[in-house]
Amino acid sequence: MTVVGFNFTKINVERKQVPRGKIGIRNNINIKDIAETDLSLGKSRETGLIFKFEFKSVYEPDVADITFNGEILYLTDSKKLKEVLDKWKKEKKVEGGVLGEVLNSALTKCNIQALILSQELNLPSPIPMPKLGVKKE
Repeated sequence: MTVVGFNFTKINVERKQVPRGKIGIRNNINIKDIAETDLSLGKSRETGLIFKFEFKSVYEPDVADITFNGEILYLTDSKKLKEVLDKWKKEKKVEGGVLGEVLNSALTKCNIQALILSQELNLPSPIPMPKLGVKKE
């Protein structure tokens, strides 16, 4: 169905040293847990899933770390909800369509926040920024 809520539960940013020379940046996101939740939407009650995730940007060699933990609220029908929970409990995996929606939502928010925080700490952008290419004549 759809992502209806997002919130950060932890934000940790640390610059360990002044960035110099060649810096490698690794970004990673993973789902830490999935739980069922009940929601009251007006007079109706809905059941949804809470996806707990962790996003990390690691600046190497040991320059900085940006870490976000958060939760995404995902609404779906009861059949799909049961399928997702059962597969998670058995295999710690999520079906591609649901996983894509959840991770794309998390990546959008996390990349924007990581970009803002990297500027505050005078770090290179954790995501490649568009650059204008100029032809030499």
